[in-house]
Amino acid sequence: MSKMIDEFRDYRARMNEKILSADNKVMKRIYNLDTNTYMEGALSTKTKEMLGLVSSMVLRCDDCVKYHLEKCHEQGVTTEELFEVFSVANLVGGTIVIPHTRRAVEYWEELQNAE
Repeated sequence: MSKMIDEFRDYRARMNEKILSADNKVMKRIYNLDTNTYMEGALSTKTKEMLGLVSSMVLRCDDCVKYHLEKCHEQGVTTEELFEVFSVANLVGGTIVIPHTRRAVEYWEELQNAE
């Protein structure tokens, strides 16, 4: 596994554990709502993850972008599909999304190489 992927996953897991161990009902419900939102429904989980990726890119949240890239990878999103997702994000978000696209491509390559 790549150092970049390991560091992201370790940090995310460690901090989520701290947040959830505070036993705050609202935070737990937010996390639960997030989990339930991406389950299969009228839209496939794959489609929902691609939507989450577009939203994260437009909102310029690199942690969210990495998370959704991992989920897209798990869902079998192809590189060709991914670049269409990037196209939508850059169209909607404008050129300010380009730096996030660069980092997303770098992380996607790490995910691809870690297989």
